[in-house]
Amino acid sequence: MNKPVLIKKYSGEYEAFDVNKLIKSLRRSRADEDIIQDIARKVQAQIEEGMTTKKIYQLAFKMLKSRSRVSASKYKLKKALMELGPTGFPFERFVSKLLTHEGFVTQVGVIVQGNCVQHETDVIAQQDNEHYMIECKYHSDQGRVCNVKVPLYIHSRFLDVEKQWKRQKGHEAKIHKGGLYTNTRFTSDAIQYGKCVGLLLTSWDYPRGDGLKNRIDKSGLHPLTALTTLTKAEKRKLLEKGFVLCKEIHENPAILEQIGVTKRRYNKVLEDSENLCRTI
Repeated sequence: MNKPVLIKKYSGEYEAFDVNKLIKSLRRSRADEDIIQDIARKVQAQIEEGMTTKKIYQLAFKMLKSRSRVSASKYKLKKALMELGPTGFPFERFVSKLLTHEGFVTQVGVIVQGNCVQHETDVIAQQDNEHYMIECKYHSDQGRVCNVKVPLYIHSRFLDVEKQWKRQKGHEAKIHKGGLYTNTRFTSDAIQYGKCVGLLLTSWDYPRGDGLKNRIDKSGLHPLTALTTLTKAEKRKLLEKGFVLCKEIHENPAILEQIGVTKRRYNKVLEDSENLCRTI
């Protein structure tokens, strides 16, 4: 029996390389199964003791990109969310767009009066009798997670706002809730606390089956940073202009010329952005 090869995770911990985990992650790309199996075999053949999961991802991504740009864009979704920085504002806009697609009326960057003090709130979302105050915690590093201190802080702010909201006319029958969205993960303590106090928690893979990765796939609202046909500088220009979705590029193609995308790549960008808008 072959000795397992240890690889280094983003957290710094080591674990045995499992080709099935790689295959599972590649299936998110919706590439043909033959391509997935071929890439998995080729990556497995290059695995060395102590290799980082980042390096393994880079190997797989490069191979997938050479076969299908759109599949590569889907495969890099987690990294694409990281690339919405360096500030957290594009991630706030992204969360707002996702909630709007799901039927909420949203506002971004709102000053809300609490019972004691004013609070700058990332996203306010309303739908029927539901009224949510949502904070967004953006990280540019996969190794960083939201520990219990973050929901503790968010919940205390929400309680101050909730007291004020309940005094407003027409809010007697409304359901008020606080929420916290992050592009990485929550610690087990953070999840336990959130459940206990009724805080709406959403991360890359939480709640199970309804985290960001699932909701993005279902909605087709891929961040524009997933596109492999745009340069980093072009993505930055689009984010600075307030665009965050591939869908917005497809609906506003003139913006590509404005930021200097060459005619040679123009159609490729539009083609990829349209394909990424398709839901599963």
